[in-house]
Amino acid sequence: MEENDPNKKVLLMGKSGAGKTSMRSIIFANFMPKDTMRLGFTNSINQSNIRFLGTLSLALWDCGGQDHFMQHYFESQRDTLFRNVQVLIYVFDVHSEDQRDMNYYRSCVDAIQDHSPTAHIFVLIHKMDLIPVEKRDEAFNKKEREVVKNSAGLNVICFKTSIWDETLYLAWSRIVHYLIPNSDVLTQSLNRFCSACEADEVVLFEKSTFLVISNFSSKQHKDVHRFEKISNIVKQFKLSCSKAAARFKSMTVMNTNFCAFVDEFTSSTYIMLISSDSTILPALTQMNIDLAKKHFEGVVRASTAVAQ
Repeated sequence: MEENDPNKKVLLMGKSGAGKTSMRSIIFANFMPKDTMRLGFTNSINQSNIRFLGTLSLALWDCGGQDHFMQHYFESQRDTLFRNVQVLIYVFDVHSEDQRDMNYYRSCVDAIQDHSPTAHIFVLIHKMDLIPVEKRDEAFNKKEREVVKNSAGLNVICFKTSIWDETLYLAWSRIVHYLIPNSDVLTQSLNRFCSACEADEVVLFEKSTFLVISNFSSKQHKDVHRFEKISNIVKQFKLSCSKAAARFKSMTVMNTNFCAFVDEFTSSTYIMLISSDSTILPALTQMNIDLAKKHFEGVVRASTAVAQ
């Protein structure tokens, strides 16, 4: 699996019970958080190929975290497992004090250095909802310092996550962004589209996962996690529609301060456009969205195109 291969190998690792399979099921298998309670432990390696943005394929390896599996990965499967990896995601239970967990992480880092030195490494410090709100930053910072200390000087990005809020979508949106070969193409096009519509901001979501793929804002906002909150809310609303044998296509929310449009955009995306200019008719904004769909179909394809 070469760097320019449309199949992107993603390793999801961590000790048993850390929450790896639950988060994968919420993001990629349309589970509601409460439904993950019935999931069992992963045995050995669960490999799945996930279509993303139409042409990309994520080869997601969800690796069981029981001790005998972890030892097997490093002793007899090291070359196969860690070769041609684009992204390593290691999940820690924030409550875990088991030193074996950090030892396994360090072994993962060593294996990545040997077999996939250009891979991006992300660490999710998970189950943060079980920590009192006032102590979460302290708990996260402590674990992050320990992770960095054991990362052999590599650039590692840490996220605090929980299946019960938008933090899961924030982390995974940032991760998949690294797997899009030409993400700048999307950002530049959204910039031009936002300006042409005289909108406050435009956000592009991947259709099946509702992860944030790209965005452009012409105004500053206090809530830096607003897009991921919307991802979480709209995806759960979509799932509720599905259970009622209905299909979610679009919604418009208007009040005295702004007008928000969420609409199917391309074959693999949804768009959200926010406008606070009351002089712009909502029908005109909707017409601009409809007219841009065909153009952005090509833009999304260009953003996921790989060099031959």
